[in-house]
Amino acid sequence: MNPNELSDAQLTARRNKSLGIFAAVAAVVAVSSVTYWNLVASRYVSTDNAYTNAEVAAITPAVGGIVREVLVSDTQKVKAGDLLLSIDPVDAQLALQSARAGLEQAIRRVKSYQANDRSLGAQVLARDADLKRAQAGLAVAQADYDRAKVDFDRRTALVESGSVSGDELTQATNAFRAAEAQLKAARAAEGQALANLNAAKEAQAANTVWIADADIDHNPDVMAARARLQQAEVDLARTELRAPVDGIVAKRQVQVGQRLQPGMALMVVVPVADVYVDANFKEVQLADVRVGQSVELHSDLYGDDVVYRGVVEGFSGGSGSAFAAIPAQNATGNWIKVVQRLPVRIRLDKEQLAAHPLKVGLSMAVEIDLHSGTQG
Repeated sequence: MNPNELSDAQLTARRNKSLGIFAAVAAVVAVSSVTYWNLVASRYVSTDNAYTNAEVAAITPAVGGIVREVLVSDTQKVKAGDLLLSIDPVDAQLALQSARAGLEQAIRRVKSYQANDRSLGAQVLARDADLKRAQAGLAVAQADYDRAKVDFDRRTALVESGSVSGDELTQATNAFRAAEAQLKAARAAEGQALANLNAAKEAQAANTVWIADADIDHNPDVMAARARLQQAEVDLARTELRAPVDGIVAKRQVQVGQRLQPGMALMVVVPVADVYVDANFKEVQLADVRVGQSVELHSDLYGDDVVYRGVVEGFSGGSGSAFAAIPAQNATGNWIKVVQRLPVRIRLDKEQLAAHPLKVGLSMAVEIDLHSGTQG
């Protein structure tokens, strides 16, 4: 027998040994896989498709004008309330002076309405007295007329019997005609007095409309003028643009001497102390992700030496492709299913951000602990 040749028993033993080793390795791999799944894979989800972001504050003018001064530049740190730039205030100052004069005019105009109301009220009383005087005169004229008519009628009846002379009849006739004329004049005077009284009342009513149910401060004219004054004051204040938040200036696009229009984009202030992370997880990873779960993050800026702690704060309302400028046309015949990613917002610890500041747009590696506490 050739010493280099193995017997069937030896081959079988070697084969069994190899199979045993393979089986042992497979068992170890299976146990390791199960252990890894139970302890790691089923507990965490991770992605490196994540970037820092922030709610930047856009600086835009509310009033137009020429830029007088720009006090900041890109990368400069600012505090909330710091002056960023100023617009030439001359136009706004003139508008403010005009509004102040307008308010003073409105107050004086209302005061004149009040004075006119008192004057017109006195005129109403005077016209009412005139009417009463005219009515009294009418009553006298009516009595004189009645007396003259009776006297005239009596003498006319006695003329034929010769009891009354012609002269007496003539006198009675003249007295009757005079009384009749006086009565007509008295009636006309009463009508004129009544018309004058009504005209005085209408004039007072027309004037009262401007001051009814309101004092000077609450008169509509004064309130409108005061609103214009307040708007002028606001417009003057808006010639100075200040930082609304703490942060860093970026995207400055304004220069001294530039004429601005309301709404123009001038710069932004990035609140780096409030940076958060948008982590774009695959949709198949999100079944067990909940708001409030703990997150561990690493930044490419600092490497693995700096570990950030965060919390899942919320989920985007749609995937990245849903909000793309050109959304995917999945209804076409060439459709191919692609796993989508949904942005998950992660809040970072402010103390860690202060110790290791981040800027907007930096890459992050994110790992969410699915077994950590949740809320809601």
